[in-house]
Amino acid sequence: MTHGLSAAGLIDLVIAITLLEAAALSLHHRLTGKGVAPGDFIVNLASGLCLMLALRGALGDAGNAWVLVPLALAGLVHAFDISRRWRTRA
Repeated sequence: MTHGLSAAGLIDLVIAITLLEAAALSLHHRLTGKGVAPGDFIVNLASGLCLMLALRGALGDAGNAWVLVPLALAGLVHAFDISRRWRTRA
């Protein structure tokens, strides 16, 4: 990576920005009643964060469990999100 930022450091930055985005969206919705409700994005965001944690573990040479557990959680959370949306849309 350029400017001394490692791949793992970049993932850490993306995770931090994602968490700040979630907080900002939630606060905006709470204060104004506008925008995206947290219930509409938090499950999808959790799945993405699990994927980023798995990638972070892989880049940081963590043990297999530190990669496989977040990957499995990402899959489970994604399946839950799809099933939740499927029921509400049908």
